[in-house]
Amino acid sequence: QVQLVESGGGLVQAGGSLRLSCADSGRTVTYYAMGWFRQAPGKEREFVAAISWSGSRTYYSDAVKGRFTISRDNAKNTCYLQMNSLKPEDTAVYYCAAGNYVDYASGYNYWGQGTQVTVSS
Repeated sequence: QVQLVESGGGLVQAGGSLRLSCADSGRTVTYYAMGWFRQAPGKEREFVAAISWSGSRTYYSDAVKGRFTISRDNAKNTCYLQMNSLKPEDTAVYYCAAGNYVDYASGYNYWGQGTQVTVSS
């Protein structure tokens, strides 16, 4: 059973960096693609990045391409999202998910509880 727990969120100034982690306590995430999504107040959940089960393929939304990097360490059952050059519009609750290598939420079967990222101007 996949059980995802995010960490690493917080408050950062514009231009700063954060690294989010998503650990699977069920130790089965190796067999799934992983994705990161975010949801700002009053907005729909949106795709941020995805990585294939092997880590050989990655995909980013246009909003974060060139600033964010998704990676995974299957030996640690953990997925990461390195966020650089953060902007106030990146402020949202960030969720990790396990499932298919796609850019829409319904393609993922398992979700974490979310971690808040706030970027001040």
